[in-house]
Amino acid sequence: MSTPRHDWNTDEVEALLDLPLNDLIFRAQTVHREHFDPNAVQVSTLLSIKTGACPEDCAYCPQSAHHEVEIERERLLPLDEVLEAARNARAQGATRFCMGAAWRNPTDKNLERVIEMVRAVKDEGLETCMTLGMLKAEQAKRLSEAGLDYYNHNLDTSPEFYGHIISTRTYDDRLETLEHVREAGMNVCCGGILGMGESRRDRARLLQQMANLPKHPESVPINQLIQVEGTPLHGIEHLDPLEFVRTIAATRILMPASYVRLSAGRTEMSDEMQALCFLAGANSLFYGDTLLTTPNPGENHDLALFERLGLRPETGPEAPAQSDQPASASA
Repeated sequence: MSTPRHDWNTDEVEALLDLPLNDLIFRAQTVHREHFDPNAVQVSTLLSIKTGACPEDCAYCPQSAHHEVEIERERLLPLDEVLEAARNARAQGATRFCMGAAWRNPTDKNLERVIEMVRAVKDEGLETCMTLGMLKAEQAKRLSEAGLDYYNHNLDTSPEFYGHIISTRTYDDRLETLEHVREAGMNVCCGGILGMGESRRDRARLLQQMANLPKHPESVPINQLIQVEGTPLHGIEHLDPLEFVRTIAATRILMPASYVRLSAGRTEMSDEMQALCFLAGANSLFYGDTLLTTPNPGENHDLALFERLGLRPETGPEAPAQSDQPASASA
């Protein structure tokens, strides 16, 4: 096994994406089998704990207050509703419960309530993940001390294309939050969104940014844009499905010990496309009828697909990736 790298240049990453598809998938599957059971998929569930009225202007997001989207705005959910959702997720086979709030950044008062949720969900025997927007160093420390396992903060796209998608926070803001999360001792969940009009080189730059972090993210969610009427990206040309598969494969090669998650956009994917993604190294997905505010394939459909492909959900918590240790030390 080769030691994971953190010094990729853009041309090298783009060269991976340019490989003949058979060669790219073969290479990715080879790397995948060195680090993971190729027939096991980690299952997570995502709940919106506070919906809508976000002050950010992300062009893809129906929760932005800048866009005219028919969405029911909700305040922060009460603890009992969050717990009920977590118990249902566990009963359906999820091992991690992710909670997302449409904030630019949490206030200290809201953080207190979120910390209660973290502790209560962990008491149910689930791993916990939060995505709350930007964090200060002290906030990240408090979440870590409460026992939060993972914090999600996506880079979304390349540094060069980023300004076409978001103007209310900078790329460096995102990198700073990731640094706070890592320094606080939590696992990092960081990915991007494909199909926003970016080029293949932009996709290479996104992957390069994540692969060259001091430590690879333990989870890398790769989203396909869900076009929502009323958002600026509605009506944009759809991404070639095989380009999505190529990106999954390159992600696996660049971050060999990270979990690569199929996230938003699976309702637009055929079973065959998802099968190719698993072959290319995806080994995690979000489970449940809804992802924050957009549809997701139902549990029964996912289980039927798993059966057809000979896959099975992981039965225990996801082990942190050993990204910065020699590959010979990895499972």
